[in-house]
Amino acid sequence: QVQLVESGGGLVQAGGSLRLSCAASGSISSITAMGWYRQAPGKQRERVAGINSSGTTNYVNSVKGRFTISRDNAKTTMYLQMNSLKPEDTAVYYCNAYNYLGSYWGQGTQVTVSS
Repeated sequence: QVQLVESGGGLVQAGGSLRLSCAASGSISSITAMGWYRQAPGKQRERVAGINSSGTTNYVNSVKGRFTISRDNAKTTMYLQMNSLKPEDTAVYYCNAYNYLGSYWGQGTQVTVSS
């Protein structure tokens, strides 16, 4: 089992920055990849960024050049640095991790970007 807890969301003006954190506990060594997803009201959840056990990262086109995903050396915490935020980035952001047993989700953290 893997437990995930997100933090760092909030209200920010357009052009501002936020850093989200995802603290992982439990069977951390079994995690093969992690990622950040978001869901805006009335929209489907979308994958924003991912990072695998080798540190390879990938991003959805809409956030490339603005968001950066990373993990600490102990791989217990994942981050999402979000710069140049836009109102369309407003959503609940979720942390995700998966291993051979399945996929795990955090409870989500709200990010609101005002214009």
